[in-house]
Amino acid sequence: MSTPAALRTLITDVVVVDGSGGAPFKGEVVLVGTAIAQVGRAGELAHEPGDVMVDGRGRTLMPGLVDAHSHADGLLFDPEVQLALLRQGVTTVIGGQDGVSYAPGNGDYATEYFAAINGAHPTYRGDSVAELLTTFDGTTPLNFGYLVPAGTVRYEVMGRGTEAATEAELATMRALVQAGMDDGALGISSGLDYVPGIFASTAELAELCRPLADAGGVYVSHMRGGYEDNSSVGIDEIIQICTAAGVPAHVSHFHATADILRSQLDALEHAGVDATFDAYPYTRGCSLLTMPFLPPWLSVQTTEQILEALADPQVVEELRVNWFPLIAKNASLGPKWADMLTLAHIAAPEFAWAQGLTLAEAAERASAEQVGLGVPVDAVALAVAVLWASRLEVNVVMKVPHERDDAELAKIFTHPGHIGGSDGIFVGAHPHPRARGTFARYLHEFTAVRGDYDLAMAAVHLSSRPAERFLLGRRGRVAQGYVADLMLLDPAGVRDAATYASPMAIATGIEDVFVAGERVLADGALTGALPGAALRRELRDVSIDVVRPSEPATDGAADAESETGPATGQARA
Repeated sequence: MSTPAALRTLITDVVVVDGSGGAPFKGEVVLVGTAIAQVGRAGELAHEPGDVMVDGRGRTLMPGLVDAHSHADGLLFDPEVQLALLRQGVTTVIGGQDGVSYAPGNGDYATEYFAAINGAHPTYRGDSVAELLTTFDGTTPLNFGYLVPAGTVRYEVMGRGTEAATEAELATMRALVQAGMDDGALGISSGLDYVPGIFASTAELAELCRPLADAGGVYVSHMRGGYEDNSSVGIDEIIQICTAAGVPAHVSHFHATADILRSQLDALEHAGVDATFDAYPYTRGCSLLTMPFLPPWLSVQTTEQILEALADPQVVEELRVNWFPLIAKNASLGPKWADMLTLAHIAAPEFAWAQGLTLAEAAERASAEQVGLGVPVDAVALAVAVLWASRLEVNVVMKVPHERDDAELAKIFTHPGHIGGSDGIFVGAHPHPRARGTFARYLHEFTAVRGDYDLAMAAVHLSSRPAERFLLGRRGRVAQGYVADLMLLDPAGVRDAATYASPMAIATGIEDVFVAGERVLADGALTGALPGAALRRELRDVSIDVVRPSEPATDGAADAESETGPATGQARA
């Protein structure tokens, strides 16, 4: 029986931004099956009978974008989440972040502890990274890459233990990481402000990274120590881990001033550590309410034990005396911490009215009866009541004392080690706008408006560089032989619509997206095609050259050695 010929698609009238950093050019592209078959100048490629014709209408054709830090793990199967990502041009997300996700193991710990971050996986009931990855093959319109979460590995071996791992336990944990890498994981992640990762020593993390060295994987870390002025603590630990294990590093959501960030990346370079980082174009953060609100010794306990503690007035009073004053001294929140935390997701329906309010505002509006107290309500009492009613499933958007302006953020994003990442959390009625706005904001504010990037360099930061860092194979380029993950961009029309006040609005300006050669977004709507796949780690074939015309560019794009667009004139750092 003969195999039917692969579908052939001809995309015409586009400006090609190929992901190499080279100048855009007017051209057209032929897709055959899942791959890019030809890239040529306008009018150069022949139309064949039976071609599916796509009129680019003068838009820009770019490689699909890679979200290097996503928490869509359990929600990538939700059409609303798919639409929100595709409308930003994102075709691949990297999950398993911050040391906590479903595999290895049955996923129960992640579903319990990270319910307000990753959500529950709708189908995974397995035991291994391999089984988890199969749930993403042909079930969504986007691709999914996975990092072995070090906290989950620790939980599988040591449960909720807070002590140092024994040699036998380390050996078992290393074996789980090795199995995950053998299954196709891209590397390993740690979350050192979460439990149980906060209890892992530097030596333990270095041991867990050893299986990455031969496999080519990367160590990805939500650093210990709070970032900002304390960033050197986390960077020093990364240096120790990566030099001991002989692996590259990637710093998750690097929050700091540009001067601090650049100096710390210099420290990594001087130590011989190959490092990249992701950072999103917002200053506020988002996480579990339990992370700043409860001490690690309590957070590591079971949900039932924590709820029992929160129902005990003596325990709450002890926290008032010994723990909450420490929150007030936290440099990232400060004494007005209740004004800095906005309730983004509350699982308990009786407290749905508080979503979008700060803890301080919600406490002012709450009655003693609602909170179950016979005394006036304050922020501590309100937070305890919300956590108890929601079985801890609450997340918050976190302000910082000094929000950075776009000029400061641009100094971060133009660093040659920068990679686009949203840290997007899709759980909640009033989430952080980064989930639905990050990549559109890069392309609008920092490319079209400010000119910190031109489109050629934006494609490097948001597509080809993350594809290389995470070993996604032939992705991240518009080049012959590469997988046809592509998006059509209206550079003048792209906008991030999500704001802190209206965080659910989806982006505009990207209405057509292809994944593995199939059109998954057409005229701004999902097509129903599900060509997405779990991306197992693979080395890029660097012998493949971009097919680019010899004619010069016509739109002033930066050359491949520049990390900024012509509007800034800054040299590559």
